[in-house]
Amino acid sequence: MSDARYVRWFAELGRGDVPLVGGKNASLGELRRNLTPLGIPVPDGFALTADSFRDALTAAGAWGELHDLLDGLGKEDVARLARCGARARDLVYAAGLTPAAEAELRRAWAALSAEHGPDLAVAVRSSATAEDLPTASFAGQHETYLNVAGEANLLDAVKRCQASLFTDRAIAYRIDQGFDHFKVALSVGVQTMVRSDLAAAGVMFSIDTETGFPDVVFITGAYGLGETVVQGAVDPDEFYVHKPTWRLGARAVLRRRLGEKQVKMVYRTGRTREATRVVPTPDADRRRFCLTDREVVTLAEYAIRIEDHYGCSMDMEWAKDGLDGLIYVVQARPETVASRRRPMELESFVPDGRGEVLAQGRAVGARMAAGPVRIVTDPHHLSAFRPGEVLVADTTTPDWEPVMKTAAAIVTNRGGRTCHAAIVARELGIPAVVGAETATAALGDGRTVTVSCAEGEVGRVYDGAVPFHVERVDLGSLERPQTRIMVNIGNPEQAFQTAALPVDGVGLARMEFIISETIRAHPMALLHPERVQDAAERDRIRDLAGGHPDGAAFFVERLSEGIGTIAAAFHPRPVIVRLSDFKTNEYAALVGGRWFEPVEENPMLGFRGAARYAHEAYEEGFALECRALARVRDDMGLTNVTVMVPFCRRVAEAERVLATMARHGLERGRDGLEVYVMCEIPNNVLLIDEFSRLFDGFSIGSNDLTQLTLGVDRDSPLVAFDFDERDPGVLAFLRQTVEGARRNGRSCGICGQAPSDYPEIAEFLVRLGIGSMSLTPDSVLRTLRMVVNLEHSLGRPPRADA
Repeated sequence: MSDARYVRWFAELGRGDVPLVGGKNASLGELRRNLTPLGIPVPDGFALTADSFRDALTAAGAWGELHDLLDGLGKEDVARLARCGARARDLVYAAGLTPAAEAELRRAWAALSAEHGPDLAVAVRSSATAEDLPTASFAGQHETYLNVAGEANLLDAVKRCQASLFTDRAIAYRIDQGFDHFKVALSVGVQTMVRSDLAAAGVMFSIDTETGFPDVVFITGAYGLGETVVQGAVDPDEFYVHKPTWRLGARAVLRRRLGEKQVKMVYRTGRTREATRVVPTPDADRRRFCLTDREVVTLAEYAIRIEDHYGCSMDMEWAKDGLDGLIYVVQARPETVASRRRPMELESFVPDGRGEVLAQGRAVGARMAAGPVRIVTDPHHLSAFRPGEVLVADTTTPDWEPVMKTAAAIVTNRGGRTCHAAIVARELGIPAVVGAETATAALGDGRTVTVSCAEGEVGRVYDGAVPFHVERVDLGSLERPQTRIMVNIGNPEQAFQTAALPVDGVGLARMEFIISETIRAHPMALLHPERVQDAAERDRIRDLAGGHPDGAAFFVERLSEGIGTIAAAFHPRPVIVRLSDFKTNEYAALVGGRWFEPVEENPMLGFRGAARYAHEAYEEGFALECRALARVRDDMGLTNVTVMVPFCRRVAEAERVLATMARHGLERGRDGLEVYVMCEIPNNVLLIDEFSRLFDGFSIGSNDLTQLTLGVDRDSPLVAFDFDERDPGVLAFLRQTVEGARRNGRSCGICGQAPSDYPEIAEFLVRLGIGSMSLTPDSVLRTLRMVVNLEHSLGRPPRADA
């Protein structure tokens, strides 16, 4: 170890050195010393110890006046807080460094320059330490200076970092946390700059920040220096990688979202003290992801290895160097919000109504709140903000935190789910909608709105006070019945949140939701845009598939990532994915669809389900569905996916579909692939022994089975009153299905609406001994409790494996 008193090189430090150099620098040392040898690049550098800060103030005789300024200071008097903070910063800046500390700093700078060349530029970062609170976090409270070049600029940046211990926001933060101002000191880190101004940078977590789902790495990024992502100045690209299947050898991006990436931060040339500037991102870059799949997987590996080393969920910053092409980890700290949620307590905010959507963006917080709007265009307007209002702004900065703590919710035009506003909202436990683009224009001061982040990844701002309620369940106290309780899901954006329910897997994942919401174009139109006779629709198809080699690649990527997200959320629990079950009128409504679909008098009974898959009019489209499912199982490693065939009328039709699936890479039995069939046509019930030869299981679709048993068109309001799953004829078919599946040793469940709507149907099926019931998420807990009580009355003990 160096004999220097005030300088410690990162390679000399470890996470136990927080009292010496603060959390940020200690963590950089831990990474540089222990993880760089394992192949994780961490920029070189050193830290000025906290003693250099204390000794400078002692030598300058500044402690007495600092105590006079800060002892007993409250945050309520904003003007006084600002005056005292400004004077404290002046005192610290003037104190500078002792001659001994400055000499050591100059020698360390000379050594770093000798190694990295005369054009060396560094990041100068604050790293706070608390003498008696080694686990305290001061992230975002103090200053960072980027692209600092030259000894004189380095000295200035160091003094400015030290003075930032007394920014208004830092003082208010310590008051809120009950920290003694004089037991917190400032170490300063000096770290070689990564030339991400020529490439990209961002933030990543080894946990999903919104739901606390621990099995993914969540990566955000944009072009240029990473400050724009942290500050929320851009809507970044987002990526997920599934950790359990990565550990098993899969190397695939689970899910991605293209961000707007409106601006980027770059070096300022010909500068004096201002070292960076923000410029518009070129349109071509905005239309493509800032990372390749290979780079995303590399970052995920770094995150997983860092998490394994620390033994906890981690919050990390990364930067790609545009000169050497390497991706560096430039910061890592334990994640302190999502990972601290109680895993055995389920809290759900449930809207009891809807309103007009005034703005929408990225949801943060999985909560809801209502209040009057307060638009803040600059810091001078913060004094007008009142507790309980909804803070609406273009973006936020750490200086706004004292006001943000009193907000009912936060809405910003810009930013992604790792920006400043998002991080603060999570810590405070309030909902935030970030990247809402037009929020400041669409929302008016004083207007009552409801901010909803409880409906998946899209956060919405509704007009008026929309009613909602909160459900809290202690999962540790729930017994689990012998009958498997599963859930129906179509929206991948709700998968991580829904997976927290006490369910045994997914009984119905609806492929058509993913197609209609995230692909939006007819698969045949993507394959054959030349057959689309409307120029506007052809342009729309081209725009949708932009950034992909062709329309087929776009369809396969989007569909596989949607299915994969659901499968990853519930892994290793089974996920039954139903092949597309659009009717022809629904297919025709997709972009370009009308050029490939017939017009039918009764689409409900027409060209749908299994009939399409081996038919020349759709087999090419079906091949894309198969490719997507094969990618989920083979490339993503999510072999918990079971495929289900809907609306299969005849045994011969089933044989043709299975043969077609096998030709397209989905062979029943290969690598454990199971294929189920929807039991929703009377012929499926009457010939259940024959269908059992071809399929591994049955899932009862009670909606179609009821309409075909009773001859009722469930889409017709004129006869809808006769649609009733409790009819004795329907119940007879349910009984025959359960008994027939058991006779043939096949799995049997129900995924139709009936058990969710009618407790008596659920009770009937439990008494029959059905294997599983798949329910809508809102009915899971109610039905689970009912099934447990019923099984108790039947003498069936709760499951021991739950």
